[in-house]
Amino acid sequence: MEESLEEINQTSKLFIITTLILSVIGVIMVYSSSYILAQELFGNSNYYFFKQVTFLSVGTLIAFIVSKTKISFWVKYSHYINWFFAALLLATFFPGIGKSVKGAKRWIDLGFFGFQPGELVKYTILLSSVSLFDNFVMLDKREKINRVVGLLAPLLLLLLQPDFGSFSICLIIIAYACFLSDFPRKIFYYGFGFAVTAVIPILISQPYRVKRLFTFLDPWKNPQTSGFQIIQSYLGFANGSIFGVGLGNSNEKLFYLPEAHNDFIFSVIGEELGFIGVSTIVILFFAFTVFGQKLALLISNRKESMVISCVIFLITLQASLNMGVVLGLLPTKGLNLPFISSGGSSLLANAFGIGLVLSALNSYRKNMISQSSFFPNNQTYENPLSPSSPPIEKSFSASRLPR
Repeated sequence: MEESLEEINQTSKLFIITTLILSVIGVIMVYSSSYILAQELFGNSNYYFFKQVTFLSVGTLIAFIVSKTKISFWVKYSHYINWFFAALLLATFFPGIGKSVKGAKRWIDLGFFGFQPGELVKYTILLSSVSLFDNFVMLDKREKINRVVGLLAPLLLLLLQPDFGSFSICLIIIAYACFLSDFPRKIFYYGFGFAVTAVIPILISQPYRVKRLFTFLDPWKNPQTSGFQIIQSYLGFANGSIFGVGLGNSNEKLFYLPEAHNDFIFSVIGEELGFIGVSTIVILFFAFTVFGQKLALLISNRKESMVISCVIFLITLQASLNMGVVLGLLPTKGLNLPFISSGGSSLLANAFGIGLVLSALNSYRKNMISQSSFFPNNQTYENPLSPSSPPIEKSFSASRLPR
């Protein structure tokens, strides 16, 4: 037990260090990719830098607070928390509350910054999915229907915003949580097939999504319009070559590459730090995934293990999709690079996810310590009434019976 606890502690340290390194790289690259744009828009080249540092500080505080709570609290009340954020998604459609950017109603205007509830909905759906599928057999029919409706409501609102990227990620995380649980395999495979079939007409129902698909297949067909962004991304990687042009020396961020400090920051990394920088980011996310999933495997409590595995999968999925888009391996979609891209809502949401991982680890550690104090020296005691125990009447030696 002590060896297992020590391995968990070592792995969690490596996990935290990897996360911190990614976050620090994010602060550096946000400043490098945005100081010219910030000077042009706000007259302050440090605008996005200070914004990223502020949100990282707040996110660190959120992660710390969440880590000190019990993971059972978040799982137990996940259904209600999920409905609360579904209400926030609905609020984005109301004038004066919601803010529309480029035709998408994804933000709530808080004055000092625009909050995107869809980022946190990914985690509330994650928790609600773990709670549903882990307790599926014990729930009655009415409760099952309520939980399923609670998952479908925010999915529908994400489609209406529209935010197909977040919708797809939420759908995948529901399937992943279901796969990890003891949910009946037959129903899972039928449901998965139905979901994939249903997503295809949704994908092609909007002309702009079809246009993005064709742009992905041949961006050079419209190099000045729909294909402009991904072509500029290609040029950034080409300019960077092996060692890059140097930190702060990117040409693409000089108003050539849209969203250089946000969705396409990975391209700026490729230009300024070259193949070495790109490989470093990929290795760090790979290490993040390995350490995180190892923690999930080391924990014997299934619910806590599921939460950790789902959080790591969610963050890794977003990182993989972003890098795939920027490299031209996937159709263009507005997904940022976790911990690195500029964006307060995403950074706070991912910090909440890290807090959930640490909360699950702390809960498991406390359980292990309490068990070790109850059973000193790693001794185990069998329940005399358990089927595996020998009958009580045979547990006494005949020689000790009084004559």
